[in-house]
Amino acid sequence: MGFSTLIAPEDETALSRAIAEAHEAGEPLAIRGNGTKEGFGRPVQAASVLTTRALAGITLHSPSELVLAARAGTPVAEIEAALSARGQHLIAEPPDLSALTGPGEGPQTIGGIVACNLSGPRRIALGAMRDHVLGVRAVNGAGEVIRSGGRVLKNVTGLDLAKLLVGSRGTLAVLSEITLKVLPRPERTATVMLRGLEPARGIAALSAGLGSPYGVTGAAHLPPEAAAQAGFGERAATVLRLEDFADFIPRRAAALAAALAEFGPADILDEATSLALWRAVRDAVPLRVGEGEAVWRVSVRPSRGARLAAKVAENVPARFLFDWGGGLVWVVGPATEMAHRIVTEAVRSEHGTFWLVRAPPWLRVAVAGLPEEPPALAALTRRVKEAFDPKGILNPGRIFAGV
Repeated sequence: MGFSTLIAPEDETALSRAIAEAHEAGEPLAIRGNGTKEGFGRPVQAASVLTTRALAGITLHSPSELVLAARAGTPVAEIEAALSARGQHLIAEPPDLSALTGPGEGPQTIGGIVACNLSGPRRIALGAMRDHVLGVRAVNGAGEVIRSGGRVLKNVTGLDLAKLLVGSRGTLAVLSEITLKVLPRPERTATVMLRGLEPARGIAALSAGLGSPYGVTGAAHLPPEAAAQAGFGERAATVLRLEDFADFIPRRAAALAAALAEFGPADILDEATSLALWRAVRDAVPLRVGEGEAVWRVSVRPSRGARLAAKVAENVPARFLFDWGGGLVWVVGPATEMAHRIVTEAVRSEHGTFWLVRAPPWLRVAVAGLPEEPPALAALTRRVKEAFDPKGILNPGRIFAGV
C-alpha cells in the first residue's frame, strides 16, 4: 500500500522523538528498513512509514573478541564484507529472500534480518540468529530507549529483552543498534551430493549425515525441479555441507560419503560449486517463484517434512525445497485461499508451524499469515504488546489482526 508520509530519522535521538510524537498523537507507523520483508505477514494499516535506512554504519568490530555492532539500517552486505576482510562471518548465515519476495527499495538491512529472526542452512548446526544477538538498543512505542544485553560474550546483565525483540517484526520496538557474536570463516567448504532420492529417502540420508561425527553444517534436499534450477540436471539432489580447516575437509568428505553408501554413490563437489550451491539454498533461489504464486515457509519435525509435502501435492500443484535436514520446507503454490487452507491444514496435521512470506495483498488480508495462538498465549501476547507499545502504533496488525 502507499504511505503519505516517510520518516527517516538519522540517529537514535531522532528515532525516539519521531515515535514519541506518533505515540502522543496515536498515529500508527509502518516500520521498515528498505522494505525487503514487506510481504511478511499482514499489510500494515498506517498513513506513515518509519524507515531505519538512515540509521546505518558499523559502530564496533573487535575481531579478537568476536563481536560486531551495527546500526539497524546497515546493509547486511556491508557487514559481511567487513567481516570477510578479517576472515570472519555471520554465524546464522542470514538469507536474502528477494528471489521469493521481490526486491525492496534497497539492500536488506541487519535490523530487518534480526527483527524477523532469519537464519540460513547453518541454523541446524550453530543455532538461529536469536542465539547470536548479544545485545540491542531499541525504541519502544512510547518513544523510550531500551538497552538490553551488552557487547561481550559473557553477558549476564539482567532480563534478556533482546531475545524477545528478535523475531518481533517491529511490533514491540524499533531496533536502532544490534550487537552480534561472530566467528572465524571456515577455510574450506565441500559438499557431499546424492542423486535421485525421493524426499523421504533423501531426508533419511540427511538425518544420517547430521547424526554422523563429521560436522555437517548444511543439509538440504532439492527435488528434481529445484535441482534443475540449481544447475544439477533433472534428478533430485540431496546435499550435505562440510566446513572446516582445509586439511580436514578431504578426509571428512570421503568418510561421510562412505557412511552414506546405503543411499547410493556420492559425488563430492568442489569449493566453488559448493559455495554457489549453498548460497542458492540459503536464498531459496531454486524455487523459481512466478506471478500468481504464493510462498509458505514451513517448520516441522524433519521426519515429517516429506509427508507434509506429499499431503500438499495431493491437492494443489506445488513445488518444494527442503532445508535444515528436512525441518524447513519451502512451499510454492497458487496464491489462492484454497491453496492456503490445504497448506495450513497439512502443517497442522504434522504439528508444524508456518509463515506466509509471499502473497498478493488481498490474500494476506484474507488469511492468517501464521498459526493463530491458543487463547492463553494470545492473551500474553496482547499484554506484552501493551507493555511495549501502549497505544498500538508500531506495525499494527503485522503479525495478528488487531495486535
